[in-house]
Amino acid sequence: MAKLKIVHEKIKEALTRSVAEVYPSRNAFEKALLSGKKLRFYIGFDPTNPNLHLGHTMGLMKIHEFQELGHEIIILIGDFTARIGDPTDKLAVRKPLTKAEVKKNFTTYKKQISKIIHFSGTNPAKVMFNSAWHDKMKFADVLALAENFTVQQMIERDMFQKRLQEQKPIGLHEFLYPVMQGYDSVAMDVDVEVGGSDQIFNMLAGRDLLRKMKGKEKFVVAIKLLEDPASGKKMSKTEHALINISDEPKDMYGKVMALPDSGIVPFFEMATRIPFDEVKKIEHNLAKGILHPKDAKMRLAKEITEMYHDAKKALQAEEYFIATFSKKTTSEHTPELVVTQNSLSLLDLVVFAGIQSKSEAKRLIAQRAVEIDGDTKTNEKDIVPIHTGIILRVGKHKVFKIKHT
Repeated sequence: MAKLKIVHEKIKEALTRSVAEVYPSRNAFEKALLSGKKLRFYIGFDPTNPNLHLGHTMGLMKIHEFQELGHEIIILIGDFTARIGDPTDKLAVRKPLTKAEVKKNFTTYKKQISKIIHFSGTNPAKVMFNSAWHDKMKFADVLALAENFTVQQMIERDMFQKRLQEQKPIGLHEFLYPVMQGYDSVAMDVDVEVGGSDQIFNMLAGRDLLRKMKGKEKFVVAIKLLEDPASGKKMSKTEHALINISDEPKDMYGKVMALPDSGIVPFFEMATRIPFDEVKKIEHNLAKGILHPKDAKMRLAKEITEMYHDAKKALQAEEYFIATFSKKTTSEHTPELVVTQNSLSLLDLVVFAGIQSKSEAKRLIAQRAVEIDGDTKTNEKDIVPIHTGIILRVGKHKVFKIKHT
């Protein structure tokens, strides 16, 4: 009875933590999970870059939960679809990749994914490549698949609407991407697909095709997107300041510490294995001022670094960060900056520190060149509580100890 209760609790967390949507419904999916039937899950990656990043790990961590529950797991390498280019979220046509480029990119994927997913043991995950079926298709087969979709369905997608408004080209081949991804579900005869919430259109295309071609229902689990809190943009292979799985421990730790405070709780929820009730406690303590953001972020950085390296290297990375970015920033000769206000916006504080213009201050903030107590600040509108002892760094050479009077 106790074991059954634990399984139910694991299923409940698997259906909530980091999950944005479930199709056709959470209740239907929960019923299938509780039935005891072994389901076939898959998650896919187009190898358009040799590095996987934390944004990719959300789906991997979710599908790992189902692997631990005993379900069959397939990691699909989109070595064919990578040559088309997923138009999702893109405001310009992707540059086509050659077979050689795709092959070179995916050579490192299994090693990176094995940090999260088991490829050995009692329930090993399988690796499949969608070129295995797409390379064999004839043009008549593609036309038959395309008959299941309309131009209206495709053109209504947000990124295509934006391109039309901006008079940017839309490649005809881009309409075929969701058709090809959809057929992956049919070829593998899956029960569940896991992917980012930006992939809902493509995943539902597979649900439609599987129903029409095999009379089978497929569940879709859409994961929340891990976004850069500073820009609001999805962490992707083409955006700036990515935290890659392959990053060296010191770089990984430092990149996490450079996140804005607003990213602490989302990253704890979606990028670590810390129990969800503990994540909620961290969120509560941060909101109440019981836990200092820097302390929370240091734990976050250590947790993430340890996941992809080990405890010893994570500790070394933490010690390096403290020695490099915290302790060496001040000395008895560090100038004081006397502030009478109880709080200031980050922009006003940087200007008060001697930056000649607000435009220059905005530029420095946007370039991640402003730190408070070792934390990089990127939102000029952030309100900074003023108290004696704060260390303000502006650029490479300006460091101040703030004195509140």
